[in-house]
Amino acid sequence: MNRKQLLGGFGECVACRYLVGQGLVLIDRNWRNRSGELDVIARDGADLVFVEVKTRSSVRFGDPVEALVPTKVRRIRRLARMWLAANEVHYKHVRFDVISVLVGRTTSLRHLRGAF
Repeated sequence: MNRKQLLGGFGECVACRYLVGQGLVLIDRNWRNRSGELDVIARDGADLVFVEVKTRSSVRFGDPVEALVPTKVRRIRRLARMWLAANEVHYKHVRFDVISVLVGRTTSLRHLRGAF
């Protein structure tokens, strides 16, 4: 693994611990197909939540959330539909969250519920 993959994996672990601490139940992580990857899929009560985790080691190139451009949002929505079809599950409410993890001397996390 390269440094970027290690940083991303660390950020996802931090995000998952946070989500579990908030009472969410993790269903799937790093779900992949040829169209892309979903970072975290969780259940929050009766809601299904697709979570995109963005991790950075500095804000030199902007806040991690700024990397979530419209094409990425469309891809995540499309992947979510594929995941739902592949798993044959139905939820009344589906939500898309973003967790921003900034790793430095300390690690900070920001959770944007219903980000898109």
